[in-house]
Amino acid sequence: MLKGLLENDVNAHERFQRREFFRRAFHALSYNGIDGDYAEFGCGKITFALAYAESRRAKYPCHLWALDSFQGLPPLEIPVDLHPMWVEGLMCTSLEEFRDTCRHNSIPESDYDVVPGFYQDTLRNGDTSTNLPSNISLAYIDCDLYSSTRLVLKFLSNRLKHGMIIALDDYFCWSKNTVSGERKAFAEFFDGHDRFSLLPYCQYSWGGMSFILEDKRLLTKAGTN
Repeated sequence: MLKGLLENDVNAHERFQRREFFRRAFHALSYNGIDGDYAEFGCGKITFALAYAESRRAKYPCHLWALDSFQGLPPLEIPVDLHPMWVEGLMCTSLEEFRDTCRHNSIPESDYDVVPGFYQDTLRNGDTSTNLPSNISLAYIDCDLYSSTRLVLKFLSNRLKHGMIIALDDYFCWSKNTVSGERKAFAEFFDGHDRFSLLPYCQYSWGGMSFILEDKRLLTKAGTN
């Protein structure tokens, strides 16, 4: 019984920290006039509902996008994706379960879109697809794996803009043989990026981290004044 109570306390604390992140993020986006949609890459039953609630509380009427296989993790085919807690099919929320969660949290169907499927299939159309978000202000990446995160960042590459926020839910998830897959993909992608630099924003939960994108041209101008 004590173990169950402790687990409930931990889960409640994790939920509170994620809610607090979304509260801060949407308030910052609204206050600073950064428009755009919310895109969640890797969807469970908690964060999408929290994002909806806190965006509306901040009077930030963004459209929400849920991009997920809804089949759990894909096959782990490369060594950097290996982690003792992750196996193929784990953390599966079915599309029906996800929609039920949205209804339970009073999220109108008109306020969100779902893009089901593995990223190598759904994100390959890039800029040409009208069924994908084009203007994103908050990208929430919770796909665990290095390979999946690379696909998401490639998709975001032509959608990056000054002032947007990128959050990585598994930024501090490493193993004895690998570094964090999300952090590795993120670091590689932005290493020496010709236009954007990263401003650390909020660390949340025990494994999540977020960043604000800053246009280097604006930083250079500010430095010369």
